Amino acid sequence: MYDYLIVGSGMFGAVCAQKLKSLGFNVLVIDKRSHIGGNVYTENHDGIHIHKYGAHIFHTNDKEIWDYVNSFVEFNRFTNSPLAKYKGKLYNLPFNMNTFYQLWGTQTPQEAINKINSQKGNVADQIPGNLEEQAISLVGRDIYETLIKGYTEKQWGRNATDLPAFIINRLPVRFTFDNNYFSDKYQGIPVEGYTRLIEKLLENIEVRLNVDYLKDRQAYSNLAKKVIYTGAIDEYYSYQFGALEYRSLKFEHERFENTPNYQGNAVINYTEREVPYTRIIEHKHFNYSETKHTVITKEYPAEWKIGDEAYYPVNDEKNMALLKKYKKLAKEEKDVYFGGRLAEYKYYDMHQVIRSALYFVKENLAE
Repeated sequence: MYDYLIVGSGMFGAVCAQKLKSLGFNVLVIDKRSHIGGNVYTENHDGIHIHKYGAHIFHTNDKEIWDYVNSFVEFNRFTNSPLAKYKGKLYNLPFNMNTFYQLWGTQTPQEAINKINSQKGNVADQIPGNLEEQAISLVGRDIYETLIKGYTEKQWGRNATDLPAFIINRLPVRFTFDNNYFSDKYQGIPVEGYTRLIEKLLENIEVRLNVDYLKDRQAYSNLAKKVIYTGAIDEYYSYQFGALEYRSLKFEHERFENTPNYQGNAVINYTEREVPYTRIIEHKHFNYSETKHTVITKEYPAEWKIGDEAYYPVNDEKNMALLKKYKKLAKEEKDVYFGGRLAEYKYYDMHQVIRSALYFVKENLAE
């Protein structure tokens, strides 16, 4: 008999397991995948750590969380400075004075502000009703047409005029020559890859892989006094009210021998609608290693259907109403707890997942 059965070995489940173990509880972790780590899983390909489920860059202003992860593994000081490619030209991201100079030749903040203001048109004086209007109100039409429209429409599989304005609320715009995408004080990537971080979190904890909890939930639940479920909440309830919607991703990995450097940067976004992938990741630049080969990944957005990997929740009114029904059922559960991005139908950055898991244990389980 275990004190806790944790369903899922991603970041939320692994942190819960580590914290509960440190408090003296007996924990079992199961995962239906053949590996630990969920979507932060990395594989070592002859010295290059491959982010199998897309780029993951740790960033936070929370010193407690930074100290927590660094107590398990060493992090490097990676600075995310992506580029955007549009019709053969490269532009710096996030939108900053370098981007404005590349587009318009503006050299001072005021020149750039004047240029953006001149392009806002009617949206400057109204509440944005969709993503297109919101983007133009923030950065003007040139940047929207060149660097936002095609990329966003590919990513979401919808026209920008059909997408809600809030999707782009956090769009970083800077009037300095600063290519650092994140403004957080602490940034980096585990030197030995994210899988090593999860391994350390799960050290001395029993883990069983290739185990699908939902196929025999009663038998697995009987192994423990309490269950922490980190899978999709609608799947737990057999989609009885319908499936919550997501956007999915498909990855195309390519290895190049005798090519030590393919694109010179970790991430390059492709913002034309006609290019089918949204970005190319070159993994070695996350933690540069002197190898004669390199590995890249092309990232293709995809419509999600049941059975696909769920990446981005579609948090519109319809889906949030559906989530409310499932959360009501979850509250009625006895000795079953729901947490993490799939169980909460919520997009989390990694530091937010960790903070949520630590709070979750403290408030609900540490007795």
